Amino acid sequence: MICFISFYSESCKIKYSLNGATIPIEAKTISVAFFANNTTLGSPSLSQKFTEKLRDVVSTQTNLALMKQNGDLQFEGTISDYNVAPVAIQSTADQAALNRLTVTVNVKYSNKFDITKNFEQSFTRFADFPTSTSLSAQESDLLISINKQLTEDIFNKAFNNW
Repeated sequence: MICFISFYSESCKIKYSLNGATIPIEAKTISVAFFANNTTLGSPSLSQKFTEKLRDVVSTQTNLALMKQNGDLQFEGTISDYNVAPVAIQSTADQAALNRLTVTVNVKYSNKFDITKNFEQSFTRFADFPTSTSLSAQESDLLISINKQLTEDIFNKAFNNW
């Protein structure tokens, strides 16, 4: 019986973390490349803030060593859309009550131990804000919320099979 248990535990190839993430046992490192801002409207700090948030998420939710490049697991991509549009029209004034800031990120994930886990996908999230305030007054807070949602989606797709 002891031989069976030790054989069974040695044959497992997947490691589980405390947050439920499935990470290959062979993986020791992860790299998150800089996500370039390919939008025309996005703020100059958009790329840096998003990239740092994704790096923070993978480093705090896994025990993988964060590398600048060539990790066992790799994220790369671009910020492809940054858009503000009205979403809630007031019937009495025919003007928007709310605006929506939407950000789309194209992500390529590579897992050198299991290529079936590799993906290229766009992730989109948004946050609404009142038209009575300017985007510049709220942009920082909105992007914190959007980046949190985007990085959770990306992490879940890569490590929780969502």
